[in-house]
Amino acid sequence: MSAHLKTEIIAVGPDVAELVGDGVLILFGADAPPELAEVSVLHAPLAPIADEAPVCGTPITIGPVTTTITAVGPTAWKKAGEIGHVVFNFNGATTAERPGEICAGVVDTAVLTAALKVGQTIAIG
Repeated sequence: MSAHLKTEIIAVGPDVAELVGDGVLILFGADAPPELAEVSVLHAPLAPIADEAPVCGTPITIGPVTTTITAVGPTAWKKAGEIGHVVFNFNGATTAERPGEICAGVVDTAVLTAALKVGQTIAIG
């Protein structure tokens, strides 16, 4: 199966590091409104975004950071293909607390923050 998402970072909002420090990463397509762009990593897909949501155990790679999905909220993937919106919570939870989030294994947030640079690839699957 091909990747669910393979995309390139095109901008990193000024408030992203603060959220990532709390284990949350928000992706948004290039057309994000300014108030959302401030807290988001803007990205441009390198391949079509899959219609089907990823499942538990699917790998996520962001530069040197690799982990796996541990839970997927029921509406978490709905906006991925439409507007490139994905919310990750790197908390290792096996049940998504919010319907729109994808939970993944805990990562070193300092390493993740350092990996969030323009030109970096993000892949799911």
